[in-house]
Amino acid sequence: MQETLVELRKQGRIADTLLLLEHTPVITLGRNADAKNIVDSRSPWSSVAIEVFEIKRGGDVTFHGPGQLVGYPICDLRGFTPRVGAVEFVRRLEEVLIRACTEFGIDTKRVPGLTGVWTNPDEVSEKKIASHRRPHLARITSHGFALNVTPDLESFKMIVPCGIADKAVTSMEQEWSAWKTRRSERN
Repeated sequence: MQETLVELRKQGRIADTLLLLEHTPVITLGRNADAKNIVDSRSPWSSVAIEVFEIKRGGDVTFHGPGQLVGYPICDLRGFTPRVGAVEFVRRLEEVLIRACTEFGIDTKRVPGLTGVWTNPDEVSEKKIASHRRPHLARITSHGFALNVTPDLESFKMIVPCGIADKAVTSMEQEWSAWKTRRSERN
């Protein structure tokens, strides 16, 4: 569906479009994926194997599943005023995700050299709360993002998310719960 919509946008037959969805459990491999970053493709809540797909995005291994808000903006970058390139478009997506987390009292930031949005609890160790596709240079975007709202975080143990072994994954639910705990401890 996404590829069809991208083609329709290229032809000018549809306006800029945003797909918002929640995937069934799936592991995707980007063009730069290292298969060793799939630790175990069996679901942590059953012995059922999760489907694995090679897809046309950049980046490494990603898990998508219930509790994640996934968005695919399909936009013609030439329509932005002032003009925006693919990298700037992705930075703007990151900013939207950062502001969304802020609305829920979750402090987030960018981490130099890493893609996505990261929490920053007490400046100790960042955890990834949102990811996005690495951009490719094209006038029509289909860069996706995934915001971890209430996913089963055990699912991410099946992979080395985005090939980053030394950083944890978190969710809005987990961070909000931790914030409430810290707040009650201070009172």
